[in-house]
Amino acid sequence: MRQPDPVRVLAVDDVEENLRALEALLAQDGIEVVKARSGFEALELLLREDFALALLDVMMPGMDGFELAELMRGIERTRAVPIIFLTALATDERRRFRGFEAGAVDYLLKPVDPVVLAGKVGVFAELARQRQELARQRDELGLVLARLRAHSDNSPLAIIEIDADLRVITWTRSTERMTGFARGDVVGVSLRQVPWLAEDGRARFVAAMQALLDRGEASETLQHPLLRADGVAIDGEWYCSSLTEAGGRGTLALQVLDVTERRRAEETQALLVGELNHRVKNSLATVQAIATQSVRHAASPEDFLSTFTGRLQALARAHSLLSAATWEGASVGRLVEEQLALGAIAPERLVASGPEVQLAPEPALRLALVFHELVTNAIKYGALSEAGGRVELGWQTQAGNLVLSWRESGGPPVRKPTRAGFGTRLIESSLGGSAVADFAAGGLSWTLTMPLGRGASCAVPQPRAPRGAVAPGTASLAGRRILVVEDEPLVAMELEMLLEDAGATPLGPVGTCAEAIEAIAGLRPDIALLDGNLRGERVDTVAAAFEAAGIGFAFVSGYGREHLPHAFRDKPVVTKPFDAAQLLDIAGRLAALIEA
Repeated sequence: MRQPDPVRVLAVDDVEENLRALEALLAQDGIEVVKARSGFEALELLLREDFALALLDVMMPGMDGFELAELMRGIERTRAVPIIFLTALATDERRRFRGFEAGAVDYLLKPVDPVVLAGKVGVFAELARQRQELARQRDELGLVLARLRAHSDNSPLAIIEIDADLRVITWTRSTERMTGFARGDVVGVSLRQVPWLAEDGRARFVAAMQALLDRGEASETLQHPLLRADGVAIDGEWYCSSLTEAGGRGTLALQVLDVTERRRAEETQALLVGELNHRVKNSLATVQAIATQSVRHAASPEDFLSTFTGRLQALARAHSLLSAATWEGASVGRLVEEQLALGAIAPERLVASGPEVQLAPEPALRLALVFHELVTNAIKYGALSEAGGRVELGWQTQAGNLVLSWRESGGPPVRKPTRAGFGTRLIESSLGGSAVADFAAGGLSWTLTMPLGRGASCAVPQPRAPRGAVAPGTASLAGRRILVVEDEPLVAMELEMLLEDAGATPLGPVGTCAEAIEAIAGLRPDIALLDGNLRGERVDTVAAAFEAAGIGFAFVSGYGREHLPHAFRDKPVVTKPFDAAQLLDIAGRLAALIEA
């Protein structure tokens, strides 16, 4: 604990022996005697230093004690210093009166009784110590209040105090910033008239505050809006406490957090969850329809698997395209490019041209399936089934519609089918417009019309080869040890079965990053198939470990390349749901790199 400063007592006398006697008499703990040998010297000390008491000799040359006392009472700095006169002269009432008139608190005759003087000095010394303690407490309290004021002024919370009559008594700068109302506009105003409460909820809020006051020492959290000075409503979260003052009257301490952005985020999250649920169910219903129709028109299980997988691939690529654009839409040209990226058709055999047109998400998904059916039918039965065949695809906008023209040439003779298959029905029913087929001898043509979602500045990209391709040339997978890194059991099972059917030896599967890294040394795989995310954990460390061990690998992921480890953007990517032929082809190319 900090020791208090010593109490300073000024002793003024022109006789040195008297000063030494006073110093010896008052030698106590916590008292410091400062000596002055004249009134002028004493006045100089009084103007420079603080004293708890002045002991003044009356008779001194130059300036006597009365004159010094009168000067002290005329100076602001020394006016409050208590004075005790000490004199060796017999006194009368007139001289005593002059002493008290000059501001003395006592008048003692020499020789002074030591006990009396020590007692009187002790009283003033204690008073001085109390003043020091009060000053210290005042300074500490001032510092605490300054800190509280700084915290409240800079706090993200609005801080308001309400008295027992429900009038505003405190309105901090942070509250001014949040609401826009100045302190002078609201302090002293009742909650029944304050401008920052909306009328439709004012009575309910006032009743809640009155009930909290009536409960005494209590606290409560409320959700209630505030009105800013510009009229905009703020969603407020109120932390309310009722306090009881010494006189028994209550006050309310209110802290308000602006939760407008949080509330909007929660609403947006709920909306997104609902939208996600809607889209997932729609996607599952679409997959169900594709599966049902594919199996109904399939000639064999192999035919079903090929057809169903191709349609899922087309749907998945369209979903990836829309996800990359945050589901704002997709351009017709990109849909064509994604169809070419499946690798089932050489880019030079399909010539696409048209203006910059962007579709809304739902029409884009339907058009992706239509493109897939057109390409698949052309490969199986039409122009693309022969080496010299080709397709010209063009589109334009007319009266708010997208009009597409599909023209096949160089293929086998065209005959109109006796019945419409699923692909034809899909083309005719999916666009929301019209689909007209012309089975001319020179080649099949379609004229498709569908309503536009919205226009956008989206350039038609040039067709390019699939991204992430490895060096050309494949090798047999027979005997190859292939590590499957996949955290979804059903997907891992399908990968294992495909690899086994191709003659490879599947290792694993492993479902975590740690297990995958351990498998490098423990299982010694030749190549690996790596999921893009393992139980919510990024796979950068696994990819780096494969690279360091010299193990070729491909990503098998539902993520687009932009969400996979950037340092390994040269690695091939097989997109989920995957095409078995594409996956085995890439695995064979990785095996070929080992032999090379």
